[in-house]
Amino acid sequence: MKITPFGAAGTVTGSRFLVQSGRRKLLVDAGLFQGVKPLRLRNWRPFPVPPSALDAIVLTHAHLDHSGFLPVLVREGFKGDIWMSPPTRDLLPILLFDAARLQEEDARHAGRKGYSRHASPRPLFTQDDVERTLPLLRRLDFDSPREVKGVRVSLHRVGHLLGAAAVHLADDEGTVLFSGDVGRVGDLLLPAPAQRPEADRVVLEGTYGDRSHDRSQTLQTLAEVVNAGLGRGGTILIPTFAVGRAQTLALALYRLRERGGIPDVPMYLNSPMANEASGVHLEHADELRPSREELAAALEAVQPVTTTDESRALNRRNEPKIILAGAGMLTGGRILHHLEAFGQQATTTLVLAGYQAEGTRGRRLLEGDRRIRVHGQWLELRCRVELFDAFSGHGDRDELEAWLRSAPIPPLGVSLVHGEPQALERFRQRLDERLQVPIEVAEDGRPLGLDPWSAAEPLELGD
Repeated sequence: MKITPFGAAGTVTGSRFLVQSGRRKLLVDAGLFQGVKPLRLRNWRPFPVPPSALDAIVLTHAHLDHSGFLPVLVREGFKGDIWMSPPTRDLLPILLFDAARLQEEDARHAGRKGYSRHASPRPLFTQDDVERTLPLLRRLDFDSPREVKGVRVSLHRVGHLLGAAAVHLADDEGTVLFSGDVGRVGDLLLPAPAQRPEADRVVLEGTYGDRSHDRSQTLQTLAEVVNAGLGRGGTILIPTFAVGRAQTLALALYRLRERGGIPDVPMYLNSPMANEASGVHLEHADELRPSREELAAALEAVQPVTTTDESRALNRRNEPKIILAGAGMLTGGRILHHLEAFGQQATTTLVLAGYQAEGTRGRRLLEGDRRIRVHGQWLELRCRVELFDAFSGHGDRDELEAWLRSAPIPPLGVSLVHGEPQALERFRQRLDERLQVPIEVAEDGRPLGLDPWSAAEPLELGD
């Protein structure tokens, strides 16, 4: 097999891996580039292989940096099957339709306000593009190999997100395992990643390859942050990823309240997408750690906010409260309206409860900046900003290495992807010292395992 990355190489976003097996071409993941503008612009480039030449696509999970390019590929001519786990099949339409709506709204807004350099701004993809994509989605059960266009494909649980999988491919030449995003051993919502299958090569994510998570942070740490903020009479704002993180936070806050760890104040989940995704989590509760009954009780404890009028009304309520709202990196969504309402109050606490990518408002706040641009205006924040990283969905360097070592070390080596350059290089150095196989940091457009000093082989695009 020949494997060429066209994303997630030297960056944490845009996962797309072309796999060529004989004359067959499969794509593992079809992600959007997110974050800073130079990355986002890459979504508008033509895909290096005509989408009509792809025989099939296999997804690791539903997050948009792994799935959000699907509607573009379908619009541009892809007609094959798109394989994924059953929970991913149920989550994916929620994320794709939400992304399409945002794209359409942004294009309309840019056209009205005239801040686009294009006379008629257009979205990257539309809801109609998503509608054309859904009939191609296929379910593949975990640990149940299936032949897809001459390649044997199987999915293996890795935590991180409901339905997330490592993708194992096998053909007559050998085997490869794509880790996707590997979760935490002690995740509150999801079981620990399963032992990985053997493979000749492992394509391994390295989001946190240069660090270890702070294991001193516990639910008690969250309780202390929440109690301090509520004790000042303020609002707790928690930017929340709609799928996975919102449900984890709801479970954590529910457990704390039930144990008397935090006071019984109003709690709100202001994210229609998160509320919809919660239903999918309940449908697949057998894939989760908590019982269905406990998860249902936790989700009932956070009052869903659905309409924009209800969201605006929250901004007029000054009593102590907890608001979970999207987006998790402050890139958009209702959390920005709450920041405008409460962020200039010293009694407010903003809790960042997950990874904040380069170029996002969340990353700038983590780096100490308290002046951010929201809805075209500069906003000076006076609220407290706290980082609570215990709920990170990505394993750290120790957990990633442990998962890698849970099966024999791959003889052809390890290819590191899905990380910022410094994190990947430090992870490469660490693994190179500990393993007796080749360790490489993947380069965009260069086949994996190729001598970096040799010229890349041309792609065979086919018919």
